[in-house]
Amino acid sequence: MSLLLSCQFLQKSFGMRTLFKDFSLSVFAKDRIGLIGPNGSGKSTLLKILAGIEKPDQGLLSPRKGLVVGFVPQECEFAHLSPQQVLINAAPKDLPVYEKERLAEMWLSKLGFKGDEPAADLLSGGWKKRLGIASVLILSPDVLLLDEPTNHLDLEGILWLEKFLAREAPTYLLVSHDRYFLQNATNRIIEISPAYPKGMFAIDGSYAKFLLQKEIFLEGQIQQEKSLATKARRETEWLRAGVKARTTKSQSRIDEAHQILKEHKELGRRNKEVRAKLEFTSSERETRKLLVAKNLSMTVGDKTLFSHLDFTLSPGVRLGLMGPNGSGKTTLLRLLNGEIEQTQGTLKRADDLKVVYFDQHRMKLPLETTLRDALSPKGDYVSFRGQEVHVNGWCKRFLFSPDLLDLPIKKLSGGERARIAIAHLMLMPADVLLLDEPTNDLDIPTLEILEDSLLDFPGAIALITHDRCMLDRVCNSILALGNPNETPLFSDFSQWQAAQKAPPKPKEEKKAEASPRPKGKLSYLEKKEYEEIEGKILKHEGEVQAFNLLLLDPKVAEDPARLSELCASIALTETQIERLYIRWEILEKKLNDLS
Repeated sequence: MSLLLSCQFLQKSFGMRTLFKDFSLSVFAKDRIGLIGPNGSGKSTLLKILAGIEKPDQGLLSPRKGLVVGFVPQECEFAHLSPQQVLINAAPKDLPVYEKERLAEMWLSKLGFKGDEPAADLLSGGWKKRLGIASVLILSPDVLLLDEPTNHLDLEGILWLEKFLAREAPTYLLVSHDRYFLQNATNRIIEISPAYPKGMFAIDGSYAKFLLQKEIFLEGQIQQEKSLATKARRETEWLRAGVKARTTKSQSRIDEAHQILKEHKELGRRNKEVRAKLEFTSSERETRKLLVAKNLSMTVGDKTLFSHLDFTLSPGVRLGLMGPNGSGKTTLLRLLNGEIEQTQGTLKRADDLKVVYFDQHRMKLPLETTLRDALSPKGDYVSFRGQEVHVNGWCKRFLFSPDLLDLPIKKLSGGERARIAIAHLMLMPADVLLLDEPTNDLDIPTLEILEDSLLDFPGAIALITHDRCMLDRVCNSILALGNPNETPLFSDFSQWQAAQKAPPKPKEEKKAEASPRPKGKLSYLEKKEYEEIEGKILKHEGEVQAFNLLLLDPKVAEDPARLSELCASIALTETQIERLYIRWEILEKKLNDLS
């Protein structure tokens, strides 16, 4: 393997806040590295250091001689120029004009531009991201650095990006919290976290393999702490008893005792799992029909976004809205929120309906606002579920230290600002949650907590997200927008994916209603799914049996990498089997209800 870039013992702080220290990394040709970690751990800053945009406080950065590094930031902003001119300006300066124009046309074509797009500053966030990637790739970088590349991309764009990177970018390091994207687009995972001895944990292989190895490591670290706790207790008793003769031997014993106590304390600090506490407040109303849409249609200018849409939001409905950018997902949420009026149809709301809306652009707080004022704008206390909570305790729920309360929010990461927005939502009792891209910028542990909170919420939810893992885990029905003439309903992302290869539905088929209750018959896709599901279960169960037989092979047991890969495969396959059984039960119940 050819070493392209390395860094040794990097350290970076902002004021009293240390992002990382003693961080070392080597990037080899064909590495496809996923960099993960809690919000505020310094991932974006590390990318900027590797790109030469920022300097570390300490440490050494060693790129290969002549190495070209390309950096794509989270937000790509451009002047009022055509996309072609943006790329011409970004091309290597020593090239003749005709060669710059040729390269610009080539990369615009590869990234899906058709030539009729508006000026670069007027593009949507997703197309700005594509143009940002093109403006870096035109330089033929040896290493590509991407900060949250899936932000602003719709699902179609994310799937496109996975294939594009596999084809066009052999070596890259990216920051992402999209778990499916990490699984599909990386071959090495590095997590920055204080939970590890050197502040990081790295595994060669897929994200699924990383999760397995991480669990094994952290469990071992917990057992180590328990073992050390017994030694620490004995040494503490010995120290308290005193030593009559201060010989060299006894002084050595004292030093050893203090070292054990220090190690135990350090292990305890690393093993202490601090997670955000996200709990949405429900109004607890029992009304069955919270929002009822009948024949709902929306036209903007001369473009029809959706038409003849019928659905009901009841307690327990968790409706995911899917579709390409511009298909009307946010418009539909704004309709449900009462901000705008539909072109046609009716939208009936229950009396005194409490709707809480999370805007993807979030709160527009002045950047000089302190964390204290952002979390508790009315004083030192917030009212949460009938109790007064002091801002010092409130901030800890969202993983902020009270020491940071006077810090201006401009110094917080995007994920930390997202947690502030969620904190505001939690203070408002709701019958219906309308969430527009709530996952943007959140780290993976906070995403998992958010998913748990949504699953526990007893009211109705309408959710826009391009996070496939969240769609799969949270939503019990999904409306696919994008075709104004039909709005099919799917049970999860996997079923939607299968539908892309299935024959189109007959035009006369009745549109799906977004309700958790059976609709009166199995759809074409559901019938096909039901017929195939038992075979899929048997196939996966056979795979698990084969994997378990391989585990008995002494050669496998002596090969840690192979053993880890097998364990990861077993875990993934068993998860697939569990989901298939759940889905089978749902379809079986639907058939029984019909009979």
